[in-house]
Amino acid sequence: MELKRVVVTGLGALTPIGNTIPEFWDGLVNGVSGAGPITGFDTSKFKTKFACELKNFNAEDFLDKKEARKLDPFVQYAIVSTDEAVKDGNFDFSQLDTNRIGVIWGSGIGGFKTFQDEMKNFFLGDGTPRINPFFIPKVIIDIVPGHISIKYGLRGPNFATVSACASSTNAMIDAYNYIRLNMCDVIISGGSEAIINEAGIGGFNAMHALSTRNDDPKTASRPFDKDRDGFVAGEGAGTIILEELEHAKKRGAKIYAELVGGGMSADANHITAPHPQGLGARMVMQNALNDAGLSTSDIDYINVHGTSTPLGDISESRAIVDLFGENAYKLNISSTKSMTGHLLGAAGAIEAIAAILAVKNDIVPPTINHFNDDPECDPKLNFTFNKAQKRTIRAAQSNTFGFGGHNASVIFKKYEE
Repeated sequence: MELKRVVVTGLGALTPIGNTIPEFWDGLVNGVSGAGPITGFDTSKFKTKFACELKNFNAEDFLDKKEARKLDPFVQYAIVSTDEAVKDGNFDFSQLDTNRIGVIWGSGIGGFKTFQDEMKNFFLGDGTPRINPFFIPKVIIDIVPGHISIKYGLRGPNFATVSACASSTNAMIDAYNYIRLNMCDVIISGGSEAIINEAGIGGFNAMHALSTRNDDPKTASRPFDKDRDGFVAGEGAGTIILEELEHAKKRGAKIYAELVGGGMSADANHITAPHPQGLGARMVMQNALNDAGLSTSDIDYINVHGTSTPLGDISESRAIVDLFGENAYKLNISSTKSMTGHLLGAAGAIEAIAAILAVKNDIVPPTINHFNDDPECDPKLNFTFNKAQKRTIRAAQSNTFGFGGHNASVIFKKYEE
């Protein structure tokens, strides 16, 4: 059978550097850091006292107060970013076949704050399980696509993907496949995460995964810098609406870019550490290129996983050089985590949005906070340090890698008839 073409027709973002798509893009191209002291809880006894929190976000500005209380923050974020994407895509679902419109969502952890707060209340009590009746529906990851489908009356495929930090990229790849196999016309995809709380920060501190640069939070996320010391936690959501090309053209939709390939692989190496030679990272990029029918010379920009961890950045840069060869030095590479922090399961979604907008606008967002080259990360590569660069971007690749060795990569091209 002939595979359908899949295009991006709606975007929504709720991030530490902007609460809408225009604000997010403006923050990216201007190299804004979203990091600052944590305001949501007392960090005096924590090793890390900063993160990339959302700014000026109040769920009750978007949701009924009573309804908002029934939702964990990661669900609130998803609903808000999806509302922006639906409006951005000018969707009138009453005029479409909602049996062929689905929702596939990604999150690495889900309702962490709800779980923490409910267990705290239980263990501080007298042993009577006075559990909120909304406890389970607030915690489970698949509740996000459930809420979105209910809100818009969408009856197509509806589920969640969980692969740690690769979760929302896996969700996009699933959505892409359902549409190109002609099983759906439209799928709302994306990811959300809300782990800036005692359990999240304390847990990642215990793993020695987070930066502890408490004296200078804004420059703490330093991908590919010699003095990087761990990732900076972020929170928020990104929504990407994928649509079959002819369906989009028929309703006169604006088209941001075309999704042309998705790849997946496993490191099969360690529960948290990447393969030291980047074998899984190399394979996932190659798989995405194969799926897209592209060669390494066709890619102009890679939005890398680039977490600012000592081992991860070395592994990914080695994988790029190994796969792309001489073409690696013609690429622009950047880690937007230097600005947003690491949104875990939502990282793939907001970083894919960054790649889509880069293709659309021919601007490469920078990797900020670079001070000293790391010889282990091949300084000859163009990491787009500190300042955005203009260039024609025919195709962009976006990588996400998760604990457990899960790797996922997607490729977006300029849309052409």
